Amino acid sequence: MSEALKTELTGQLNKATAGKDILLSMWNSTGTTLLAVAGQQGLTINRDKDTIEVTSKDSNGWKQFAVGFKEWSIDNDGVYVRDHASHKFLKEAFEKDEPILIKVSNQKTKTDMFGGLVLVTSYPIEAPYDDSVTYTASLQGTGALVDLEDAPQTPEV
Repeated sequence: MSEALKTELTGQLNKATAGKDILLSMWNSTGTTLLAVAGQQGLTINRDKDTIEVTSKDSNGWKQFAVGFKEWSIDNDGVYVRDHASHKFLKEAFEKDEPILIKVSNQKTKTDMFGGLVLVTSYPIEAPYDDSVTYTASLQGTGALVDLEDAPQTPEV
């Protein structure tokens, strides 16, 4: 393999992000401690926007739309670690209907990716007879999803 090709391919690999490096964390109720959600396996950040139909009789038989409001949510799942502070906090936030401040970060590069306020809308625990006990957390964003990679960052040491 030529050195130029190896350099090009290595450069492309270095730009790829492995899902295992992306971590969901949340600030505790006092805002003093950032808790990584224990047992994480999957993370999905959903970003959607509404459309508003504006079709009129002069639209030549085609529906027409305008952009409406945006929304975001996070689906997170993994192995349930009942006695971990993060799961106690998720349970409390679910029961008390209080918004929590979250952060999604890349633990390999030590950079923050996204942040915002969420409401815990679903927090089921699943216990199949032949597998580990797992959780799923559905977090509905309230307000903007902040892209923290656009802000200047100083890597943690």
